[in-house]
Formats: sequence, C-alpha cells, structure tokens
Amino acid sequence: MFVDSHCHLEMESFAKDRDQVIKKSIDEGLKYILTVGTEERYFETVAEIINSHPIVYGAIGIHPHNSVDFNRNAAETIRKYLKQKKIVGYGEIGLDFFKNYSPKDRQIKAFREQLALAADEGLPVIIHSRNALADTMQILGEAYRNMRGGVIHCYSYNRETAKRLLDMGFYISIPGTITYRSTEELARVVEYIPAERILAETDAPFLTPHPHRGKRNVPYFVKLTVGKMAEIRHQQIEELAATICENFVRLFLNGREVQTE
Repeated sequence: MFVDSHCHLEMESFAKDRDQVIKKSIDEGLKYILTVGTEERYFETVAEIINSHPIVYGAIGIHPHNSVDFNRNAAETIRKYLKQKKIVGYGEIGLDFFKNYSPKDRQIKAFREQLALAADEGLPVIIHSRNALADTMQILGEAYRNMRGGVIHCYSYNRETAKRLLDMGFYISIPGTITYRSTEELARVVEYIPAERILAETDAPFLTPHPHRGKRNVPYFVKLTVGKMAEIRHQQIEELAATICENFVRLFLNGREVQTE
C-alpha cells in the first residue's frame, strides 16, 4: 500500500501514456496518487484526470516560477476549481530563489496571497521552497496559525529547520533524492521526522530515484524512495508505507476517502 504524495501526471511528458502509467501504478501497489497543477493551463487536465481515475487526487496553485501570473482573475479561477471534491490540496506554492523565473517581490506577494486563499478555503498547502529558507520561514511563521496544515514538498533543508516546521504543524515529504549519494543531511532528517508527519513523493517526472536516475520518473518509483527511507529508519518497508498512507489520508482526505461525483 503505497502513496505518491506529489507528481505531475498532467505534464506533457505523460500525455501519451498517462492511463498506462496509472494502471501500472495500481498494479505496483499504489493506493493514492496526488497530482498537481502548477499553472492555470493545467487545471482542467487535473480535473479530468482525478475524475477519471479513482486513486488520483488533485491539488492546484500557482508555482513560484509563475508568480507573475497570480492575480485576481487567477484567484477566481482557482476558487472555481477548488469546488471539486477531489481537489484536496492547494499548491504547490512558495518561493524559488534558485532560478528566479519570477522576481522575488512577486514571488513573496503571490505566496502570501495564496496562503491566505488556501486558509480561506480550508485546504492544506503544498509548499515549494528552494534557496529561500529565511523568507519561507518568516512567511510561514506569520501564516501557519490560520491554515489547515500542509506539507513541505521535496524537502531539502536540514534537521534543525525540519524541527521548526514540524513545530508549526507541517508534514515533511521526502523525494527520490534520498537514494542519491551524498545525502547525509537528508538522511538525518528522515531519521528525525516523527512517524505521524512523514510523507514520500516522486515529483514525477522529475527527481527520479536510483537506479533509474536520468530516466523519466513515474509514480510507482516511490517504492524505491520509501525503501531507502525504511532502511534509514530501521523499519520494514510495508510498515513505513502503511504509515505514509495513513498520513496522506489524515492530511489531505480528512481521514476518509473522497468519492468522485
């Protein structure tokens, strides 16, 4: 029973074989997949996917790379899509000062406004933060008390930062990079996260775990990530997979499955 807590099934890289990948994921033991729409042009595809595949749930939001596209009209479009029952999260949103595809000030403005929108809609948030630790922590520190929780996706900071985020109530999601060499700090984080706050993801088609690094990532490769996490935590993979599944249901599904309308 595995969960891919974050992937990009609507991306162009899955356009030709999306249904086959989802079927293979089911055959490989995945019970839930969360797919995200990070630009307005992907929202309708997310809606189509989640309404066609019972194991797939959705999240939408404007990615920090596209922060310049977040405005009042985009917010209204997002609110419209959030009415769908299987849209269970808001994101991914946040800050990315590594590539700076959008100016920093626009990223910060869009991040604050989308956190407020997610809080207003009562949805957990999916947070993207890269090379933006100080601003991320300041903004989340101001906002978290009004929010319905969330997850730090593709976690890349240290254990001390993880503690601060856990104290705010966030879950922490581990990507396939845990299977790469030179990940001692991330391994320390994996050891440290309490069982009830740990998640795993592929971020497919990106961050493919070893030994498939360099190929397109797919949701069922999350098993490789969970396997490495279980090794680090001295657990059986089945035990950790079941825990992650429970955490996903608690965070995104309010403790129960959401049926397609």
